[in-house]
Amino acid sequence: MHNIDTLNKFLKDELSAMETYQQVQAKLSEDAELGESKDLTPIFEDHKEAVSSLQTLISQLGGTPSADSGAWGTWAQIVQGGANLLGKEAALQSLQSGEKSGADAYAEALEKTELPVEIRSLIETKLLPAQQAHIRTLDRLLAAETE
Repeated sequence: MHNIDTLNKFLKDELSAMETYQQVQAKLSEDAELGESKDLTPIFEDHKEAVSSLQTLISQLGGTPSADSGAWGTWAQIVQGGANLLGKEAALQSLQSGEKSGADAYAEALEKTELPVEIRSLIETKLLPAQQAHIRTLDRLLAAETE
């Protein structure tokens, strides 16, 4: 049961990330001065894929996948909404903070020796590398903002 709870926590985080990226993309699309949202689309798609992978694994382990992002998702949307009002750089910094938090959560889970192989494999081969790639993309976008 503990593993399903851990996976559902990750699932809620990924659902929250999807919601947050949708919010930022909508903001960037409606405000031409803020720039393009196309750089964020692959990150959104990665989070969508992570949601699907986690839902599948939770079901395979006999659990019920979380249907929503819960309180953390609501909080993330409030924070991101404020960042969106402050502009593109603040929005990107907020996204980057979320990605770093997700990467830390995955890395922390890998330190647990009792993690079953299928969960460890998903984190090592898919979830953590994707988070790290998202951080690099956001680093690049933020560097371009400050030039």
